[in-house]
Amino acid sequence: MSHQYRVRDPEEIYFVTFTIVDWIDLFTRPSYKELIIDSLKYCQQNKGLEIYAYCLMTNHLHLLVSAQLPARLSDIIRDFKKHTNKQIMKLMETENESRKDWIVYRFQYHAKYNNRIQDYKVWQDGYHGIACDKPDILLQKLDYIHDNPVKSGIVALPEHYLYSSAANYAGEKGLLDVLLLDTGFYVANVKPY
Repeated sequence: MSHQYRVRDPEEIYFVTFTIVDWIDLFTRPSYKELIIDSLKYCQQNKGLEIYAYCLMTNHLHLLVSAQLPARLSDIIRDFKKHTNKQIMKLMETENESRKDWIVYRFQYHAKYNNRIQDYKVWQDGYHGIACDKPDILLQKLDYIHDNPVKSGIVALPEHYLYSSAANYAGEKGLLDVLLLDTGFYVANVKPY
């Protein structure tokens, strides 16, 4: 992983992205999406993860996050990816997944070439952490996260996408509680769109 994308300042907000290997569209079924949302909630309640924005797409997850000290963001991310990797594979056994054989084969293939992984590798390495240490970077990443489903043609308005924090920023209740950003240039609960 490049040094410019490492979490250096534990008190900073970071834009991070987790991607499924081979960009497989795994999060097309509700059970997989619910697993990710539940895992994020667990990290918020038990590991010190602070979420400012999120968007779960079909093959990747974007987050604006930080960690409550003394928790370390890199540790939370490592645990989240490890846990969800295992739970996704458990779900794969019980779900009626028409692409199951192909998906499992791809996950096994990627695990075979990684000494740290035993059987299946669901997530690509790394998380491309970008420090949002300036207001313009923070706002750009917030807009990018919320515009993802609009640009993908899934919804017409960001707040209509269920697996995103855009609803929270539009004054509605989202699937996850988030810490609304209010930095002087962006007023919480006012639509920036």
